[in-house]
Amino acid sequence: MDWVSFLIASILLTISPGPDILYVMVESISRGAKAGISIALGLCTGLIIHTSAAALGVSIIIRQNEWLFHTLKIVGAMYLLYLAYLTIREEWKQLPGADSAQKHQKTPWAYFKRGFTMNVVNPKVTLFFLAFLPQFIPKQTQTPFVDTLILGVLFMLQAIVIFSAVALLAGKFNSIIRNPKVYRSTIVFKVIVLVFIAIQILTI
Repeated sequence: MDWVSFLIASILLTISPGPDILYVMVESISRGAKAGISIALGLCTGLIIHTSAAALGVSIIIRQNEWLFHTLKIVGAMYLLYLAYLTIREEWKQLPGADSAQKHQKTPWAYFKRGFTMNVVNPKVTLFFLAFLPQFIPKQTQTPFVDTLILGVLFMLQAIVIFSAVALLAGKFNSIIRNPKVYRSTIVFKVIVLVFIAIQILTI
């Protein structure tokens, strides 16, 4: 396998502006680097599910079963819209530093689960791995299952490094949200990102 080409392609795809990296960034700004890293770890860990599905051929079954594929799209979109609703309900009236805001501060595990679920219920990621990984597996390979898993894990590891770096950098701007207008602007942007991902899923 051409490991260098795969790694370069993976890094370029990961750093390109997209909903996931934007969500990690805005959560890091509004909730701090720890929240952003937790979400990043959840998002990237979810790739294990998609890698396994691609290696086992489950992704092909999902793609070819129209009813199952549409069901997954609806479930994924509804979950993201639910997160958008929670973002407005739980954060809009809060101001940084207020007691009410502190009460609603989630644990790193809660953020991890959010990121993991966001990734797993997104059939767009399933299709991406189904199309992307096989391009770097030699046709004459005797171990396509193992090769797919290795590439999937490598993609996940580089994504963790990049997403975590973004979270750390964005987290340095956490102090600026003490301004109520800036804080609420991050909430609006967060909702827009979640709704955008949901629309992307429905229009696959």
